[in-house]
Amino acid sequence: MLDDATRDFITRITGSAPRDEALWLAALTHGSTGEKRNYERLEFLGDRVLGLVVAEWLYQTSNEAEGRLSQRLNALVSRAMCAQIARQIELGPRMRLGKQARDDGGEDSDNILGDVMEALIGACFTECGFASAKAMVRKLWADAVQGKTGKRKHPKSALQEWAAGNRRRMPEYRLLERTGPDHASQFTVEVTIHHVGSAQATASSKQDAETQAAEEFMKKFA
Repeated sequence: MLDDATRDFITRITGSAPRDEALWLAALTHGSTGEKRNYERLEFLGDRVLGLVVAEWLYQTSNEAEGRLSQRLNALVSRAMCAQIARQIELGPRMRLGKQARDDGGEDSDNILGDVMEALIGACFTECGFASAKAMVRKLWADAVQGKTGKRKHPKSALQEWAAGNRRRMPEYRLLERTGPDHASQFTVEVTIHHVGSAQATASSKQDAETQAAEEFMKKFA
């Protein structure tokens, strides 16, 4: 069921050849194909496995307080980070998308890439167990965990603290526009601080757009 290139891809990222090919095929399949078995259930499972592996990893390697550990965990398991890892391993061409989803840019969508990345972790856990899934995550996330991801203050928190420190009103976020189909939506958000100014950003989720808008605001006014 899997072609040779996809089989080699799975072997490369997991360390072992796939046995239940239907399982891995499902992990790579987007709902836009119309196939009943797709990645959604495996993504649900993989999300939890990823969170546990990274949480344990941070607990073992850092003496930081709970708040800082949570900050790093959230950054490391975010959709944007999952999509970044997916691009690094060249997951996009391996995904099975419907024609419309592919034409709409689904192969490079943060939403789809992130979900399928988590589905692959879920498939590894299902077929090979927690130890293998943990080894897979530690291999793929090594640079991110050892680097600075999540170590700096979140832009929205930084902006809120800046506003309080400068005796300004709290930032207000407003969704200006949502475009594109559900699987490849783009959200444009504006953040405003009264009597200071505003900044805008566009991203594949409302949360990411707010984060980028806050970062842009800090660059312009802080």
